Amino acid sequence: MDALSTLAGVGIGLRQPHYREWAERRPAIGFVEVHAENFFAEGGAALAVLSGVRESHAVSLHGVGLALGSAAGVDAWHLERLATLVDRIDPVRVSDHACFARASMPGDAAVLHAADLLPIAFTRASLDILCTNVHQVQERLRRPLLVENLSAYLSFDDDEQMPEPAFLAALARRTGCQLLLDVNNLVVNALNAQRADPAAGDPVAAACAFVDALPAAVVGEIHLAGYCDAGALVIDDHGSRVHATVWAVFRHAVARLGALPTLIEWDTDVPALDVLLDEATQAARCQHEAADLRSAA
Repeated sequence: MDALSTLAGVGIGLRQPHYREWAERRPAIGFVEVHAENFFAEGGAALAVLSGVRESHAVSLHGVGLALGSAAGVDAWHLERLATLVDRIDPVRVSDHACFARASMPGDAAVLHAADLLPIAFTRASLDILCTNVHQVQERLRRPLLVENLSAYLSFDDDEQMPEPAFLAALARRTGCQLLLDVNNLVVNALNAQRADPAAGDPVAAACAFVDALPAAVVGEIHLAGYCDAGALVIDDHGSRVHATVWAVFRHAVARLGALPTLIEWDTDVPALDVLLDEATQAARCQHEAADLRSAA
């Protein structure tokens, strides 16, 4: 398999250390993904780089600041800056997370932002809030949003009111959004669940069961990344190659869902560009193997 001729459905996160090399090489890859908030300024070098990349590659905008699960609502300024960027770049996809970050105290008009992706409870009340905010964003952007499942390090007593796959499926059904399936997050959560309770079972099997519980038609993109095994806790740090456990769940996902657009995320200890392209080639190989199996069946 020619390493770079097969990457039409695979992308990498474009980060500042690779700007110059990217401009010189223009890798034959399907798309790039950037954090939308890094390009909110009017003008400047970063936006010029992104505009140049968009001339030759599809761009996916991945947000970390909409805080879609916040009862305090979506920040109007943030949404307007995102809408301006969407109009300028015309991205192939726009995504953010099923999380909250904005909160206010009763009787206090000030809204605090946690600057983090905090988990939401999988309850009907949380679903109503999330749906309201997703509707608002989609109406302003005039396009469907992709909403990503979260890696979470705490849970709520009433989470059992609704399993997470059913919660996300209901979100997609009610709003018309799609899901961004982060396979690394599934594995991180399953590994931490097993360490907290050995009776939780095999993490790979648990993550695959999550995939199977989702309606296939609502998944629009997949994320892959590395995690940090700190012993008592597994941390979603996007700072290493994709682990074997994540590849195993990804193979299961593409066998069931098909060769969806797939991104290699790497945000800390960013390596050489060729390392990212090598990971992308591995993802493409998994996609092709799954396609061959479906054809032979």
